[in-house]
Amino acid sequence: METVSTNEDTGKGAMWELEKSLDQPMDAEAGRLRNMYREKTYPTVLMLQLAFQSLGVVFGDLGTSPLYVFYNIFPEKIEDTEQIIGALSLIIYSLTLIPLVKYVFIVLRASDNGQGGTFALYSLLCRHAKISIIPNQHKTDEDLTTYSRQTYDEKSLAAKIKRWLEGHQFRKNVILILVLFGTCMAVGDGILTPAISVLSATGGIKVEEPRMGNDVVVIVSVVILIGLFSMQHYGTDKVSWLFAPIVFVWFILIGVLGAVNIYTYDRSVLKAFNPIYVYHYFKRGKTSWASLGGIMLSITGDRSTVC
Repeated sequence: METVSTNEDTGKGAMWELEKSLDQPMDAEAGRLRNMYREKTYPTVLMLQLAFQSLGVVFGDLGTSPLYVFYNIFPEKIEDTEQIIGALSLIIYSLTLIPLVKYVFIVLRASDNGQGGTFALYSLLCRHAKISIIPNQHKTDEDLTTYSRQTYDEKSLAAKIKRWLEGHQFRKNVILILVLFGTCMAVGDGILTPAISVLSATGGIKVEEPRMGNDVVVIVSVVILIGLFSMQHYGTDKVSWLFAPIVFVWFILIGVLGAVNIYTYDRSVLKAFNPIYVYHYFKRGKTSWASLGGIMLSITGDRSTVC
């Protein structure tokens, strides 16, 4: 009763107190949300866990490439040992430089508050330049989300590119078509690559079992693919935990076998770490340049690259 009488005396009831608590400036909340991404810190254990999981979803296909890379590089004959060392040197520096340049300096920097992909980058581009078909540069969106925009000097390269993109509707449509085309390519690769890889792996059984017919290979491949795609709805986290230990054991085995064979048979193969052999390899002429398709298998893991 005392509480009610107090509220009556002041002329302010409980509803007024609720409205007062709700009717607060959103500056603090907006600032907290805007800085949400920058405030994230990840412990070392979590980073190691994510690195281990990446073995199952990123490096699995790459780890099987050594099985057929050299077969596709030299489909006819090998002239001498230096040719093998040159091809191996080119593979080593392809695996080193392409991830370094592509992922470390480009992909990891091309993100929308940590989100990657064609649509995320297109959304980021649309917030900086008025090239979107649907308006998306509302002030309220910037205040209440992490999608803040930056300002550039009028004479900077970014400002010039922005004006060029906004100058004609045709350029806006081309960018949208490229985004849709890139997304379709990613989806297509996600469908075709597993099918080709599984079919190739199953077909490899025929090496040991020549009596195995093509119809059996197709049926077994279909069963495996159905099982793989049926697990996708569990999410990348659970799928990676399933395949990461398998890929990890595979890497340990091929690493140990490689070290033992290098120590036992020919240690001169370590000369491939010298990039001068890449230069000598290309000096051989047309044959070396024609083998680049096979060397690309070492960084794609997809046999269809040279098909």
